[in-house]
Amino acid sequence: MVVRRILLVITDLEIGGTPTVVRELATRLNLIPHVKCEVASLGELGPVGHQLRTNQVKVHALGGRGMLSAFSVMTQLIDLVRFGRFDTVFSFLIHANALAAAASMFFPRDQVRWLQSIQTTQPSPHWHWRLQAKVHARAERIIVPSPSISQVAHQLAQIPLEKFQVIPNAIDPDAFRIERTYGGHAFRVGFIGRLDPIKRIPDLLHAIKLLVPGEGVVHLHVFGAGEERAKLAAEVAQLDLRDVVTLHGTVSKPQEALKQIDLLVLPSSAEGFGLVLIEAMAAGIPVIGTNAPGIRDVVRNGETGLLVPVGLPQELAEAIRRVMEDSALRHRLVSRALEDVRERFTWAAVLREYAELLEIESIAPPMVG
Repeated sequence: MVVRRILLVITDLEIGGTPTVVRELATRLNLIPHVKCEVASLGELGPVGHQLRTNQVKVHALGGRGMLSAFSVMTQLIDLVRFGRFDTVFSFLIHANALAAAASMFFPRDQVRWLQSIQTTQPSPHWHWRLQAKVHARAERIIVPSPSISQVAHQLAQIPLEKFQVIPNAIDPDAFRIERTYGGHAFRVGFIGRLDPIKRIPDLLHAIKLLVPGEGVVHLHVFGAGEERAKLAAEVAQLDLRDVVTLHGTVSKPQEALKQIDLLVLPSSAEGFGLVLIEAMAAGIPVIGTNAPGIRDVVRNGETGLLVPVGLPQELAEAIRRVMEDSALRHRLVSRALEDVRERFTWAAVLREYAELLEIESIAPPMVG
């Protein structure tokens, strides 16, 4: 049987939702007989690259450092595809999509399949969407994890709706059976993710301010790094929340953060999917999100979590209060959320969709962990 050779190309392999999806997809594809999957990062190896190598996945770090290195990275990618004899190149995120599209022009159409993935509904930077509008023509299909992305990309990049295929992000629920730690009397609210303006973490800070007229009621744990850290630290001080907000920095695995919280809140104005939501749901932690693109594709309001309007800390505070004070609500949300994750967002189901997309005839049992 002919060995299928698939290359996943991504902008970087830093800690984040899309690198995690690429890591899990590559690892599982390599478990399928007669499939060889490798990963290329436009930048450095990154922590997720090290995790991939631990999982016995070959990773190519192309060493890109901004626009000045774009030509060098593209030529490396062309050589990698040619000499690696890959039959399929599947790129993730705009920078990887653009360079893969440029590289595709050096190959006959019937020699290599080119697929792209868009993972965001964030409207800015606008030039990302203008570039995506140009490069999508070089891809056979555009893969997105949620219907919201296809709608946004159709509007902002004029990509025909029939070109999209929705394959949700996935996890192994058993990997999120965690022993959670308990201590003190404060209810532990958590945020896990990139510290970026799109996440609207200040809304969460203001919501916490509304919930702490006294001490010991609630404590906010923020896990992540990014450009907003200094601004958030200043706002914590300004709101006099130093005693009830902890900025932890990044964690190598989401389980490390999840075991320290009682509720996950994602107050973003837009998400492509919100992988952390299904991770928390699988861990038995109730979730609150905003009624924003991407998030509402994952959370069913009042059934598997609560949704609130974007940018309204008062509404967010009331939702947190409901979950804190209503144990029956918490238990109902947790139970239904776990059922929903097992039905819609497991690798056992999603890998079959990828196998069909990639024209792989047989798949192996999903890997645990």
